[in-house]
Order: sequence, then C-alpha cells, then structure tokens
Amino acid sequence: MTDSLLLQKYNVPAPRYTSYPTVPYWDDNQVSEAIWIKKIQAAFFENSALSLYIHLPYCEKLCTYCGCNKHITKNHAVALPYIKTVLQEWKLYVDNLPTRPTIKELHLGGGTPTFFSPAELEILLTGIFALADIAPNPDFGFEAHPFSASYEHLAALAKLGFRRISVGVQDFEPEILNIINRQQTEQQVRDVTRWARELEYTSINYDLIYGLPLQTLDHIRMTMGKIRELMPERIAFYSYAHVPWIKPSQRAYSEADLPQGVAKRYLYELGREMLEDLGYVEIGMDHFALPTDSLYLALKTGTLHRNFMGYTHCFTQLSIALGASSISDSGDTFVQNEKNIQAYQAVVASGHLPITRGHILTNEDEVIRHHILELMCRFETHWKDINLQCEALFKGVERLQALEQDSLVVFFAGGMKITDQGRPFLRNICMALDARYWQRQPEAALFSQAV
Repeated sequence: MTDSLLLQKYNVPAPRYTSYPTVPYWDDNQVSEAIWIKKIQAAFFENSALSLYIHLPYCEKLCTYCGCNKHITKNHAVALPYIKTVLQEWKLYVDNLPTRPTIKELHLGGGTPTFFSPAELEILLTGIFALADIAPNPDFGFEAHPFSASYEHLAALAKLGFRRISVGVQDFEPEILNIINRQQTEQQVRDVTRWARELEYTSINYDLIYGLPLQTLDHIRMTMGKIRELMPERIAFYSYAHVPWIKPSQRAYSEADLPQGVAKRYLYELGREMLEDLGYVEIGMDHFALPTDSLYLALKTGTLHRNFMGYTHCFTQLSIALGASSISDSGDTFVQNEKNIQAYQAVVASGHLPITRGHILTNEDEVIRHHILELMCRFETHWKDINLQCEALFKGVERLQALEQDSLVVFFAGGMKITDQGRPFLRNICMALDARYWQRQPEAALFSQAV
C-alpha cells in the first residue's frame, strides 16, 4: 500500500496518549481526597523525589488554535491571588507528607507563565522551594510566549535554577500568526533565544505546529530555514488538533483553510526530513532533539519517559500538579483539579485539595499503560514477563495483525516493534492496544485526527 493510501486509511480520530487510560475513559468519582492522600503518601514512601507541574492559566489574548485550559484577561491584578492559592495548595500537599519532599523536575505551563511578572514568579517559586529540598541536577523548565517574555523573566528564573525554556513559536509566517490571533514577531523569538543563551540556559525548545490554517510546504521550508539559523536544542513539532466542538475559538477559520489528510502529513514529513538534515533526531512522537540534549541522551540510555508534561528524561513515581485543571499522578492513580479558577480557589481556601475527578488504575490498566509508554518512548515493547501480560493485551495484539499486514509493526518472540513506515501511525498503533477505547468506543467526537 502506498504512503498516501496508508495516510487515508489511518486518518481517524485517536488519543495522543499523554496518559493511559486517557482522560475520557477514567472511572470518575473513584478518588476522594482521603484516598488521594493515601496514594501520594504510598508513592512518597517509595521515593521522596517528585515532579512538580504548576499550571498558570492566564493569557492576555486568545490564540484561536489553542486547546489548553486558559483564562483570557488583561487584568494582572488576578496574578498574586492566584499565586497565593497555588502556594496554599502546595502546603496542603506538604502537610500530608511525612518529611520534606525533594523536587527533581519542575515545569511552569499555561496559559502563559510569562503573563506573570518576574517578581510574581519569584514569589511563587521561593514559596514552593521554602517547603522542599532540591535534587542534584534538577530539571526546571517553563513555557515562554515571545510577545510577553522579557530578559528580566529569563534572568529571574535562571537565578532560581531554571535551565530549560520552551518558546511558543508555532510558525514564523505573519499571515498564519494573524489568522490564529498569535501576537508575536520573528525578532521577539530571536531575542528570547539570544537572552536564553546569554543566561546559560542549556536547553531551548521551540514549539512548532503543522497543519495550521493557510500553512503550505513553502511555510515549512521557511520555518526550517529559521531553525537552521537559530538551532534550538529541541523541537516539538506538533500536529494541529482541530477540535472546534471542544474549543469553539477554532471556528474563527473554516476547515477549508486547513491542510488535511495527506496534504497535512506531507507538511510533517518535509519538516522531519529538513530537521534530520540539520542533525536533529526524532524522539518519540512529534519531538526532535540535537545529540547534545538530555532528551536524546535519555532516548539512547533507555530512560526516556512520557507523562502529563510530555517527554522527559526525569522519571518520578509521584508527579504533583498544582493550579486549576492540572493533573497529578501517583503511579497508580490520576486526579484532576477543578478547572474553573474561582471554584479552584474557593476549595483551596476551605482547606481541601481541589480535586474533582480521578482514576485508580486496575492491573489491566497498568499492563496496557506500560506497553503504550514503551511504544511512545522506544517504538517497541516486550511481554515475555508474565506480569506484563493480560487478556486485554492479547486482544490488542490481535487488532494489530491488520497493521502488521500494512507493514506498520513487526512481531517477534514475546514482543513487537514499530517499523520506520509505522512511525507516522504511532497513535493508531497505541489505540489498537487501548482496551478502554475498544470497550467503550466514542459515539461522539472526542479526539483529533491521527494524521
């Protein structure tokens, strides 16, 4: 089957697998605050080092393509009260731990973290660090909007131990930035990159998106030409997820404006080819890194991991997420915070953790999660160990027979591997193993297209 026919065949809605089970298939209302506290205590007993994600949801302007949980406002008076709530939430967690936690990984996401002033971010982080120890060689990173990120932001965070920055570039073409309502310039991207290097950040990431409205192969060529000049250590080259039934702002343009199917995938293939010519190596799904970057080294040493924050070289069993809508993981349990900011603040002010939904993984869930993580991080998985087997896995393997016939996967004794031809269809391959998806296939639109 030709590549174009494969793309047409497998261009179906599919999850992105930042977790398994995916959020729509959680067994909601399973996890009370008391149960969650016991779960984090058990994970902490195994290892006191943890990952910390802080969701900073405010943006001054709505980027119409965005699928994140955010709140649009120009009123910066909301910043300090929100920080106060996050610090209260953090104290609630620390008060339920037997000893001071050790922070191994920390990421500020959004929203727009650089909506907050440098002084406000210092208040937030010094408050976090006052209740914790810092692991040797920690991985601290944050997301920066080129329009609002200043030298002072980068300097303040560098002083606090941040060495990784993710810059929301998306595309360099002004026409595309205009239609997605993204207010930034190429010079601002260049400035943030230069400041990061001057301040000795060791890993600069650019978020790029393919499949944006009006985007063509020429735009990809132009963008990769800029990458050749700037050479960030990492590239996240994401597929635009068109889900207007979830994010109505995406109706600001029509489907006729969007490259779709084979045309969309060709944008990625051109970008991948040009990135590899520049020396970048493909890491899992949608990510690339130079051979000097920690993400590449994790790939080579087999320590690459994927969690709700994305790909990382840091694995911790306990991942605590603070802020409205954020998702925590104790290893065998997920919980999500209240999404509404005012409701989130009210629950924390009452002295309770603001969780509103959760899921305790079954033994079957843990087996399937293991194999999906292996495929996402290493493009192969093994099940010789009886503890890595279950009936649902072998039903998934049966579903994969059709993908084997299309040369997307190959089986060997006790395992399987994704072929080079199969890598564009990683989400489809993982979906074949997704027992919960097949037990309860969605009747309405839930996910973006796989291609």
